[in-house]
Amino acid sequence: MAQSGIASITALKDVYQQLKTRMDKAVEDFRTNLAAARTGRASVHMLDTVRVPYYGSEMPLNQVATVHAPEAQLLTVQPYDPSIMGEIEKAIRSAGLGLNPQNDGKIIRIPVPPLTEERRKDMVKHLHKILEDHRTAVRNVRRDGNDAIKKALKDKKITEDEERRAMEEIQKLTDDEIKKMEEMSKQKEKELMTV
Repeated sequence: MAQSGIASITALKDVYQQLKTRMDKAVEDFRTNLAAARTGRASVHMLDTVRVPYYGSEMPLNQVATVHAPEAQLLTVQPYDPSIMGEIEKAIRSAGLGLNPQNDGKIIRIPVPPLTEERRKDMVKHLHKILEDHRTAVRNVRRDGNDAIKKALKDKKITEDEERRAMEEIQKLTDDEIKKMEEMSKQKEKELMTV
């Protein structure tokens, strides 16, 4: 990638690195949320948001059990410690995923029912809300960057031209990150609405 204009200004090098890192984290968090969103097929990532009470703390399900998707419409969960099967079952039921786990004493089977049209529309609404939350997060990072640039100008560490160029570059970076998330969202929405 070409050297960033901001990164070449010594006073703003750290600011740019922090902004880029924070924006990338927001996009990665959005990608994780998309993977957890339910489509008509079973995916082990559907249970990524499930947290299970274990020894006094909340643990992600994938740290207390093995999750598999042996068929397109079935998930299986096998706990490392069989004594917490009931807790896992309860956590999956209360996660708001619309899943009904069945416990046979050794393994928890979770049939993934096909999505109804109404449920698909709800999922798309939820997807749009997640997208807007992450857009806002990226814009907040931009605001912090602009504030840092204005402070650098006020402290006479940079010139007005450098301030203008830096702000334009931060805006471009913001637009690129938001565009990335919107494209991922469109792809997931298409996947959700496909019957």
